[in-house]
Amino acid sequence: MKTFHPLFLLLLLSFTLEGQGNKDLLKLDAPMITGVAPQPLLAQAKRISEALVYIGNPLSLEATEQLQALSHKALDENTVQAIQHILDPYCLAVIDINPEARVKVALGPAQTELLQEGWKSFLVKVHNQANVTARLEVESPNALPVLHRSSSQPRMKEENSLSIGQVQNRFLEVAMYEDRPMKPQLSGLALEYAIVQVYTRTSGEKEVQLAFNVGPGTQDIGFRNTIDILFDTKPSVKVTLNVKDHDGTPAMASFIFMDGIDHFKSSDADHPFPNDYRLLMARHMDWEKGAGSWNALSEERLPKEKRLRGIYPLPARRLAWTDEYPDFFFQPQVYRADGEHIYLPPGDYTVIYTRGPEYLEQQKRIHVPTESTEMTVDFALKRWTHMTQLGWYSGDHHIHAAGCSHYESPEEGVQPEHMWRQVLGEDLNFGSNLTWGPCWYYQKEYFTGKIHPLSTDQHLLRYDVEVSGFPSSHAGHLVLMNLQEDDYPNTTLIEEWPTWTLPILQWAKKQDGVVGYAHSGWGLEPIEATTALPNYVLPKMDGIGANEYVVTVTHDAVDLFSLGDTPPGWELNMWYHTLNCGFRVRASGETDFPCISDEKVGRARIYAQLDEGLDFADFMQATKAGRSYVSTGEAHLIDFKVNELMLGEQDSELSVAKGSKLKISVKASAFLEPEQDEIGAIIASRNLAQSPYWHIEKSRIGLSRRVPVELIVNGEAVAVQEIEADGDWQSLTFDYTLDRSSWVAIRVLPTAHTNPIFVLADGEAIQDKRSAEWCLKAVDQCWDMKSKRFREEEMAEAEKAYEHARQVYRALMR
Repeated sequence: MKTFHPLFLLLLLSFTLEGQGNKDLLKLDAPMITGVAPQPLLAQAKRISEALVYIGNPLSLEATEQLQALSHKALDENTVQAIQHILDPYCLAVIDINPEARVKVALGPAQTELLQEGWKSFLVKVHNQANVTARLEVESPNALPVLHRSSSQPRMKEENSLSIGQVQNRFLEVAMYEDRPMKPQLSGLALEYAIVQVYTRTSGEKEVQLAFNVGPGTQDIGFRNTIDILFDTKPSVKVTLNVKDHDGTPAMASFIFMDGIDHFKSSDADHPFPNDYRLLMARHMDWEKGAGSWNALSEERLPKEKRLRGIYPLPARRLAWTDEYPDFFFQPQVYRADGEHIYLPPGDYTVIYTRGPEYLEQQKRIHVPTESTEMTVDFALKRWTHMTQLGWYSGDHHIHAAGCSHYESPEEGVQPEHMWRQVLGEDLNFGSNLTWGPCWYYQKEYFTGKIHPLSTDQHLLRYDVEVSGFPSSHAGHLVLMNLQEDDYPNTTLIEEWPTWTLPILQWAKKQDGVVGYAHSGWGLEPIEATTALPNYVLPKMDGIGANEYVVTVTHDAVDLFSLGDTPPGWELNMWYHTLNCGFRVRASGETDFPCISDEKVGRARIYAQLDEGLDFADFMQATKAGRSYVSTGEAHLIDFKVNELMLGEQDSELSVAKGSKLKISVKASAFLEPEQDEIGAIIASRNLAQSPYWHIEKSRIGLSRRVPVELIVNGEAVAVQEIEADGDWQSLTFDYTLDRSSWVAIRVLPTAHTNPIFVLADGEAIQDKRSAEWCLKAVDQCWDMKSKRFREEEMAEAEKAYEHARQVYRALMR
């Protein structure tokens, strides 16, 4: 007859299990495993206890004390039995790996309760007869993706289509917890425990199927590696948000709710809830084009089970199509208006909240009590500047509701109402929602040639077109705004559009469109590396940015040049050279959300000066006239004048005598935190060709709070003054003696840039021989790279247009 150590009998009699229902009845269904080395099993059990504390689902106090007591007693078979009696009641599954490494699973004794929008941790008991040291994997059909990511096709692929029934059955997220102090692989010990984490977004009774394996082909036959579990999911606490703007009016704002669990650990004990998602983004910003984003972090760099699960609601289970609020799965933040709510499990949270770059980012700690079903939390937003009060309105001329990070199924992208929340939540006065190749035929139904009815007197949304995913895309993606018709003449399919950009630009301009190139820098990287600006190194012309712009600008077919979402040196060099040749294309700011940046809309913006308040037609006119500047919103340059001529007046043209002394003035403000944090230091260490491309931390002078404000003449920085980036407005003046006709601008590189004022000396045109020569060579380079993809029937017209550009630049050289 088996005898037990007196300590074990004492533990068994005194054992209680928190949260397991009837605490007077100990339920032990898991089989006892014998012949296990007690010391490594006890060490592993203690790691289990520590990990459960860290991830917010600790063992009961009694169970923890019992494990600690075992550390001071003799280690023998009784220790092995006692550990199993302590931990087995927490086990959701009991796994047997037979000597052939086949996995068989049985239901464990743990109480099958979950919490809406919350994580619950369970133990898994592993009898490892094969001494396998592979990773223990868990899968569930209920944890399959709730969407199919964009495949960049004009129509949804039928094989990617998800039905409403499929989506409703995918309510779960499940993962093995493998972070420290746990280990990713099994130890090979005959007995050990693992932690499985389960999240569900719904409440009520749900049946879940879980399957376990230790690698391909290890599943036992007859579905014996799966278990079916009926979970009862309890409702979480409904947290209503009172969101007030700086003036006390109701507002929509951006919120990140974090519980601090399952992030990388902070070394700062005083800040247990760091902005881990931002630290991680900063650490991984050296990926290829379009990286450094939340989506790239969560989907590509980090394996599924290591995604940041301490953010609520869980990004992986968000779906704009069916959720009460259309939260995007690729963003850490959600947007909530005054009076709206979020469901949170009981616990402690740090909330990061703000509303675009003109607001301060604030943090608040909140406690959600166990005994509550509803609660209300107040959030008061704070501005550091308010540009609309000064007559300057922000816009992002390049955002999308489909493609890239969006999905094509169960719906083909997201709806206007969903994009509208993004615009409001970032206080973007104008959002130009461009329909493009992905989901083109579905999304184009939202185009009306008018502003969307959701628009208000302070915020506008309008659908227009980006020519991307079309036959001409190789020569440069096009932004087409203010269209009255979105189908190119005599076409019904994307494939029928032209294979080069000039005819499309000319067609759009005939209907009073405001047009230009998107994400200008792609393809304009210098063939030889250089940091000079301007530089005279030939661009590669191998991308989808403003490549053919060097041709079409000579045909008066371009209104705007996009800045803000690609390396500023690549963008600005092309723009500067064409300004030096006398062309007057104005700069505008864009994000290309959610492609180049899925962090938020309006990460780079155009700020347009409007005298009569926000009006779409006036915004378009200000964009074309250059009564504007580009900014990330963290630095501002207004009241820019040359000899009292204000930017945007008289077509921004000033006539003076050669040799005149110019008086140049501008009001500047910027905002940096007084001390650079870890994120800022990482960003500041990156060059202008590394993401994030435009950011005020790259403007910070050393570790100070100052940034440089530069006077630019014909692309050259000819003077600089420093300002304190404390949010205060500072009036600056520069003196410059003009020796030839020139264009003049102000910049804070790489965070803000004004449009130019054109100063004509003795009536002469602005022209620079070296820039014209550079442009001429760029035309030839563009032809060599692009012409191979022109249709044969379009070749003669394209050759003629390119030759026209060459003749223009040759004339300027003379």
